[in-house]
Amino acid sequence: MEKNKKAVVTGGAGFIGSHLVAALADAGWETHIIDRDPSFRRSTLSKKAILHEVDVRSTEKIQPILEGADVVFHTAAVPRVPYSIEHPVETTDENITGTVSVLTAAARAKVRRVIYSASGSAYGEQTTLPLVETMTANPVNPYGLQKYVGELFAKLWSSTYGIETVSLRYFNVYGPGLDPNGPYALAIGRFLMARKNGTPITIYGDGTITRDFTHVRDVVSANMLAAESPNVGHGEVINIGAGRNVSIKALADMFGGEIVYRPARIEAHDSLADNRKAKELLGWEPNIKLEDGIAELKKDSGLL
Repeated sequence: MEKNKKAVVTGGAGFIGSHLVAALADAGWETHIIDRDPSFRRSTLSKKAILHEVDVRSTEKIQPILEGADVVFHTAAVPRVPYSIEHPVETTDENITGTVSVLTAAARAKVRRVIYSASGSAYGEQTTLPLVETMTANPVNPYGLQKYVGELFAKLWSSTYGIETVSLRYFNVYGPGLDPNGPYALAIGRFLMARKNGTPITIYGDGTITRDFTHVRDVVSANMLAAESPNVGHGEVINIGAGRNVSIKALADMFGGEIVYRPARIEAHDSLADNRKAKELLGWEPNIKLEDGIAELKKDSGLL
């Protein structure tokens, strides 16, 4: 990646965004963070980055920040499925209006490319695996629908306003710095906290649902490659997943300890990314095995 280019990361104080900010700053990019509430990670954010405490829905306020930027990484979102079910109006405003605001500000600021953090939850329930980008989206909760609609806006902005866009569909991102109580905690964060506290691991459903867990450093590398790839920019949708799924019960067994079961949630039963398109267009491949990633988290938490 060329040095001295300007990048803006919306939601840059979040779990994925903060990792991306660190990588961009270390690579020599002039890196700007847009985040309305950076309090949780303020002390650990890259000191090389410039923080702007602004809501992405404030188009007129974020446009000046985007001026001169080569790439905008739009990671800002409210990514909690249960919360989206309970608060569909609020999350639709934040996840859809926020995305349209960023795209609009980027087009007005003449940003070269916007990389949209999409979600594998857009697939919802499908009859076959692995999940490939040519499948018809079938989200089963408001969050999945909201993220899918964001992809459509990104593609439309590319064709209508001439701004390059690409949507990266993440699959169950985890890794160091994961807030065990936050929206990206998912099963891994909750299981880790249970082990640390000596309490039972809670599984929702019978433990047979499967997920494709993808390490945050692999997600960051995909974003970095997408920023420069000459093969994308026209609203492409690309899976960013490890290409391997495991059951929630098997995941719990990696942590050990007692397990308790609770009623199932409204969510797709199985998930598995076909990541061939990412390899073809971005030259991206996942490098971190789930077992290694879990071992790193357990070590960092003093469990090994």
